[in-house]
Amino acid sequence: MTDAASPYLALRQAVRPAILAHRLLAGDQERAGKLAAECEDLLFLTGELLKAAGRARILAAASAAASEASAAAPEVEAVPGVPGQSAGDRQAQLLDAYADAGLLWAKVVGSSLALAEALIERGDWDDVRALAGFLASCGEDSAAAELRRALGKASWQIHREQLRSISNTMPPAAIGGAINALRALLREIPAELPDRNSEVNRFLPPLAAAIGTLMKKQQVEIPYHSRVEHIATGGVAKYPDIVEMSLDELAAEFEGLCRRPGRDST
Repeated sequence: MTDAASPYLALRQAVRPAILAHRLLAGDQERAGKLAAECEDLLFLTGELLKAAGRARILAAASAAASEASAAAPEVEAVPGVPGQSAGDRQAQLLDAYADAGLLWAKVVGSSLALAEALIERGDWDDVRALAGFLASCGEDSAAAELRRALGKASWQIHREQLRSISNTMPPAAIGGAINALRALLREIPAELPDRNSEVNRFLPPLAAAIGTLMKKQQVEIPYHSRVEHIATGGVAKYPDIVEMSLDELAAEFEGLCRRPGRDST
C-alpha cells in the first residue's frame, strides 16, 4: 500500500477497473445498454474517488505543515492562509475526506462487481478474470473470490448438457466432447472453488469405462501401466487432487485410439 492517491490504495490500482471500462466502451459503441451503463457508472465513481482521495492528500499535507508550524511556535493555532481555522477543524475535514474516499472506493468495488455480472451474461469471461485480478491486487480478496465463484457457476451451466450425456456407453465422438468439456471446467473454474475437483472427478469413471469399451472393441491390448480400468471402477474417486492427471491419462489413451489405422469413428 502506498500513499500515491489515498490512504486506501495506490492511484494505478484505483484506476485499473476504469481502464477496462474505457476499453469496453471504446471497443464496441453498439454494446447493450446495461453494459454501457455499468461502465459509465464505474467511470463516474472512479472520478469521484480520485477527487476525494486528492482532497484527503492535500488536507493531510496541510495538516502536517500546520503541525510543524505549531511545534515551532505553539502559540500559533491557525493554518497559514486559512485564518481562524483550528487544529480541530483541520482534523474534522481530514477525517471527512478520508471517509469520502473510503465510501467511494466501496462504490467502485460494488460497481466493478455489477459490471462483471453484465460481462458474465455476455460471455466475456476474460474481462471478468481481469476485473478479479484488479480487485485482488487492491486487497479486495473477497470481491475477487466472489467473481471467480460466479465464473465457476457460469462455466458449469455452459457445459451442463454435455456433462449429463457422459456415460459408459458413449460413442467416440461423445467421448472426445466429454474430455473437452471436463478440460474446459478445469481451465475455467478456479482450483480454489469448493468441490471443483471432486465434481469433475465423479465424471471420470463412466468416461474411463467408455474408453475401456472402445479399446476392447478395437481389440487393443490394455498396457499394464494403464489406469483406464482402475479409474473406471472408481479407483480415483477418493483422490480429487489428482483429477487433472487422471483426465490427462484418459485423454492420452483415447487420442491414441483415434490415431490407430482403421479406427472406428462412429
